[in-house]
Amino acid sequence: MNTADTINDILVDALAPVRLDVINESHMHNVPPGSESHFKLVVVSQAFEGLNLIARHRTINKLLAEQLQSGIHALSMHTHTPEEWDAKGGQVPDSPPCLGGKARENDS
Repeated sequence: MNTADTINDILVDALAPVRLDVINESHMHNVPPGSESHFKLVVVSQAFEGLNLIARHRTINKLLAEQLQSGIHALSMHTHTPEEWDAKGGQVPDSPPCLGGKARENDS
């Protein structure tokens, strides 16, 4: 099973999201083709009700602790309750272009 599928399964089991996008953005970074190191998550779950942003992110970090220790370099999280998601019109911002690592060194 690949990393994206593992992330998906863990979050579905723990949070019962009404929407879950696990987006591998590794191709946007200076990593080998086929890498699974940079992910963007969109998680809409009633489980976030009453939790502030930091608590939501800590919840996901705890759930994905093993994956974060074994290969995930970056994890962008957009966490919402269903009501918040509806109020935002179901939109999240695009990820910015990578400016780190070798890409930044080459611009110098």
